[in-house]
Amino acid sequence: MYFPAIRSPFQEKETGLPREVLKWLQSLDLSFSPKNIRRDFSNGYLVAEMFSWYYHEDFPMHSYNNGTSLPTKQGNWAQIERFLVKQNIHLQKEVLDGTIHCKPGAAELLVQEIYTILTNRRIKGIQGREIDFTDRDYQDQLPMLARATASKAIKNNLRLTEVIAEPNISTNQRKVQAIIHMHLEQRAAERVQNPKRFNVKPTLGELAVRLPPSSHHGDDSSDGNTSVQSGTAKSCEPSIRSKASVHFKEIEVHQTDRRSLIAI
Repeated sequence: MYFPAIRSPFQEKETGLPREVLKWLQSLDLSFSPKNIRRDFSNGYLVAEMFSWYYHEDFPMHSYNNGTSLPTKQGNWAQIERFLVKQNIHLQKEVLDGTIHCKPGAAELLVQEIYTILTNRRIKGIQGREIDFTDRDYQDQLPMLARATASKAIKNNLRLTEVIAEPNISTNQRKVQAIIHMHLEQRAAERVQNPKRFNVKPTLGELAVRLPPSSHHGDDSSDGNTSVQSGTAKSCEPSIRSKASVHFKEIEVHQTDRRSLIAI
């Protein structure tokens, strides 16, 4: 008899988490299975539930709200951050902010860091990973015609909740400038990779022929050329001197008298 395989609520390809982390999440028996890691972990409710299995007294779940509004997220994460400071547990501020604002890759990295802290197990490849919560990887997978423009890049990488949580105009302007700078770097890399598509003409330096350095034999030949050139230069000196020694003859011109012209 054929028995169909039971589909696990967590799938590695869908969640972007390693298999050992998925098994650990299943063993915690959470109140609900996260289907969208980026969305379900943004309010901090599941994060508090994960910590409550190891620090039950410090995480009364009735004080946490499983909502989606920004004030609900900020309230839940404020309680979690107070516990982290109390227990001297370090989580990167960029990862926490990226999880709150649903940045790509932030929630996955946060879950893996919590797994490392609570289980004392390390995950291969997580140490020393560069924090980049932009859509750079997604844009690189798209064809050039479908890639984002500058305005679309700002919309994709700057969430509305970030602007509401940090209404400082100068701070938001710096974020926008950083996004535009990243977008211009991507465009410059595209022009280098595909010069024909952008009708990029090579410069004179690129068209110039690069000759290898001359060998010892070449130096001898160059010395011979210089001697020939010096010989020709010496041969030209007498002709130049002869031209310089040319004598000019003075010519006297007699002018007629004006009075005789008038008399005529």
